[in-house]
Amino acid sequence: MQSDTESTEIKQVSRFSRIINTVFPRTPDFYSMLNDQCDVVVQAMEMLAGYMQTGEQKRADDVRRLEHEGDILKIRNIDTLNRSFSTPFDREDIYRAITSIDEGLNYAKTTVREMEILGIEPDAQMLEMAKLLQSSARKLQSGFATLKKDPAVAEQSAAAVQKVERQVEKLYRKALSQLFDAKYYSAKPRAEQSSNHDDFLQLLGPLEETDCRAVASGLAYVMEVLKRREIYRHLSNASDHFAHAGDILHNITVKTT
Repeated sequence: MQSDTESTEIKQVSRFSRIINTVFPRTPDFYSMLNDQCDVVVQAMEMLAGYMQTGEQKRADDVRRLEHEGDILKIRNIDTLNRSFSTPFDREDIYRAITSIDEGLNYAKTTVREMEILGIEPDAQMLEMAKLLQSSARKLQSGFATLKKDPAVAEQSAAAVQKVERQVEKLYRKALSQLFDAKYYSAKPRAEQSSNHDDFLQLLGPLEETDCRAVASGLAYVMEVLKRREIYRHLSNASDHFAHAGDILHNITVKTT
């Protein structure tokens, strides 16, 4: 049995520990918290790539669901950052990493939402860009997962994210070049042109039939270009934010080594 003296000493130590923890609280594990965000992003990019390949509504819904989970993690991480007494690395870098990862995820949701609103079906360029986003997300995940134990490996992942971003930008410009080429649109199956074309035929009813069809075809082409360009831009923006997160990861490795 403990003596009264021993019991008193234990209480004093416990009280002292509480005081220390109050004045100098433990540093939150921001490494794991950023990893949590990256895990959700990887899942979302997998669903996005799947949607671009199959057009399945369930995958689009999964992107939305995961984006919502990402928002919850972002709010949690920022709240923890605001309340933390100390951080394992630069506070501003933590904040920028949290928001950049989340912004990339937001653009994935915006992509599927506007594809539905605009009535756009996935194409080969969208699929290829989505696959690159999937690769970028995995590299970010790997980088933040190894940041604490092996910053040198994390730096390699950061550089790989930048490389993927350049690939996405190159593909984006190629897709735009093809998109603004009228030959690309005219070569598409009639079924893929019919939606906008038929809508414009109704609006142009007062014109002669020959003129009406010609004008409707031209307007449909313009609308197709504008819609798809919007989707390509969202995918490119997602890549930009992942690249920004990769740049922040690089900055952290430089400051901590």
